[in-house]
Amino acid sequence: MQENDMTYSIIGSGRIGAAVARQFARAGLDILIANKRGAESLADLVRELRPHVKPAPLAEVLAADIVFLAVPYDAIGTVTSGVADWKGRIVIDATNAIDYPAFTPRDLGGRPSSDIVAAALKGARVVKAFNTLPAAILAQDPIEGPGRRVLFVSGDDAAANAEVAGLIEKLGFAPILLGKLAEGGRLQQFGAPLVAQNFIKAG
Repeated sequence: MQENDMTYSIIGSGRIGAAVARQFARAGLDILIANKRGAESLADLVRELRPHVKPAPLAEVLAADIVFLAVPYDAIGTVTSGVADWKGRIVIDATNAIDYPAFTPRDLGGRPSSDIVAAALKGARVVKAFNTLPAAILAQDPIEGPGRRVLFVSGDDAAANAEVAGLIEKLGFAPILLGKLAEGGRLQQFGAPLVAQNFIKAG
């Protein structure tokens, strides 16, 4: 159990999900993980990161206090369909709305992608974070030279933003709060300057 009794989980074990799992293991924090392929497909990752990263059924992962969404944007509705009401729990939206194979920003009619996510997850306090660094960089040591890598945070609930910012600190990154989803979430959206700059540098 974490020192503050919070429980954490990740839905998705792709590059972003695995990167987040590695940061939890590096920090000595426990986190549950699930994907659509089942626990057997997680064996190598869990073996590498045990005892802090543990596979669990999707229903258990969805019940954590703070849930990371690290799945393709179009899969959010499917993986979260088992929760009718999140009852104030925090969902960290680490997704990017991307059109494949063109790898271009999705046309969302001018709405921030996390605003759409928040509207779909009844009762959730959605916080946009962990989406502005390419996965390969997100998985690295957050200490870079004399400083720390930056993760941006946006959300409509100030207490949830503070909770996520505190978690980011525990993981060794430097959080920067950008305000609500309508403003900060838009800046963090794929194709916006904060994401595009990092992806271009990584490329």
